Amino acid sequence: MEGGIPKADKTEFRECCLTTWKQPYIMQLALSAGLGGLLFGYDTGVISGALLYIRDDFEAVDKSTIYQEFIVSTAVAGAMIGAAFGGWVNDWKGRRISILIADILFFIGALVMAASIHPYMIICGRLLVGMGVGMASMTGPLYISEASPAKIRGALVSTNGLLITGGQFLSYLINLAFTKAPGTWRWMLGVAGLPALIQFILMWSLPESPRWLYRKGRKQEAVDILKKIYPSHELDSEVEALRISVENEIAEEGSIGEGNIFTRVRKAWSNVIVRRGLIAGIGCQVAQQFVGINTVMYYSATIVQLAGFASNKTALALSLVTSGLNAIGSIVSILFVDRYGRRKLLLWSLFFIVVCLTGLFGVFKEAAMRSPPVSHVESAHFGANATCPLYSAARDALSWSCMSCLKASSDCAFCANGQKAGACLASNPSIKNACHGEHREWFTKGCPNSFGILAVLGLGAYIIAYSPGMGTVPWVLNSEIYPLRYRGLCGGMAAVANWFSNFIVSLTFLTLTQLLGSAYTFLLFGFFSLCAFVYIYFLVPETKGLPFEEVEKMLERGFKPWPFNSKEKEQHK
Repeated sequence: MEGGIPKADKTEFRECCLTTWKQPYIMQLALSAGLGGLLFGYDTGVISGALLYIRDDFEAVDKSTIYQEFIVSTAVAGAMIGAAFGGWVNDWKGRRISILIADILFFIGALVMAASIHPYMIICGRLLVGMGVGMASMTGPLYISEASPAKIRGALVSTNGLLITGGQFLSYLINLAFTKAPGTWRWMLGVAGLPALIQFILMWSLPESPRWLYRKGRKQEAVDILKKIYPSHELDSEVEALRISVENEIAEEGSIGEGNIFTRVRKAWSNVIVRRGLIAGIGCQVAQQFVGINTVMYYSATIVQLAGFASNKTALALSLVTSGLNAIGSIVSILFVDRYGRRKLLLWSLFFIVVCLTGLFGVFKEAAMRSPPVSHVESAHFGANATCPLYSAARDALSWSCMSCLKASSDCAFCANGQKAGACLASNPSIKNACHGEHREWFTKGCPNSFGILAVLGLGAYIIAYSPGMGTVPWVLNSEIYPLRYRGLCGGMAAVANWFSNFIVSLTFLTLTQLLGSAYTFLLFGFFSLCAFVYIYFLVPETKGLPFEEVEKMLERGFKPWPFNSKEKEQHK
């Protein structure tokens, strides 16, 4: 699948259902490999809820945003390593072996996290799981594409994307299921080893990709597998098509020239057509992350707490909204990406993202300004030793609010009953239990307010704006915009740019909320989204309905952001 992920329309999905009903072996191949997408989605979503309970068990994590950010972002760093390592293993040992290694890494990582006795063990486990995710995320679609009939390839590969969003939604449900279980977060993180084990068993009994076998000279083995995929009257033509495709692919790879990866990258950037494609493709991938989506996916439960919901269980339940809407948005994208075009979906998506992030800024700003006051009487009620030392020493203590208390130090927490005046207390387990013992709520991230539900609705609107456009179109665009001989190399560069941007955003989100506050952090992402809108408007062309040759010609003559005459209008339809 060097040309990227094929797209599917509704007709292809109907054909897919009919074909797989007659030949269930094809669906067995696709679903077995697609479990990697489920693991990818599960790992993305599970940390959001698990982090709440990890903070409860490890005081050092609760009081350090750096710890929390590393626990989340280490998996992304591992995914970058896994993707690079996976590319080499794919070429050397094949797609099947690469998936099996990914399952082993994921399974070991899940066990390490579940058995962790120190935050460093969780970070090590996250690194291993991330490496598995990186390998699976690139190899699963590749295996499905190469082991699927051409006429339903797009539909089967699209199921991988649906399994990713399904895995995210499943992770939130499992998080909720284990909120009352002893060990909470250990079960949440450890249960991920089960689908990895299932996929390992299934893939062990399945064959290698026929395309990889053919390239390695094992032609009879490839033909034997194709016999199980295609009807007998189509077999000869498919074998011949595979031969021609592999020979063309080898010739095009040779046309790039010899040299190491750095030489090939330099040649790509020095080619004006490829450079323009990279500017558009990599720009879209970076923009996809810098609009802030993975802060919502990785930290959604924490964001809900920042909005004023103290209960872990409530935060998890409300964060289900974001995951469910993301899954719906992925389905909407499949239906509309070929109808309305890539560029139009990107621009409309970014426009509404800016609107939603600006609205979230207003909601969080208003919530911070209206946070309930700190009462000296309520604080003293728990005893002098229970009061936050910074509050006791403050000269302006009479003017303190809940937000003043939480911003003063990670060692301070706010204890209150609803939105009434409350106590600014030292943050430790015994005082937290005393607060809960009086049927009050314990706030360490956000303050009680009447705007919390608006924040959750704003997050939902943001996901609706993001998912059909910025969520899927950058991957579609990157599968179309590069010349064929450079497509594998350029697609790899764009994927690395996406993972690295993901790492930067996930590593800095909580620090930004501390330095700028929640409101201005969302405003910053809104500014990035506005910059992305301008960038995409001027530098990203429409590729809808254009053959690869026409895309190459368009990049060669230069892209104009608006059609000036009827001929260009016709090309942009």
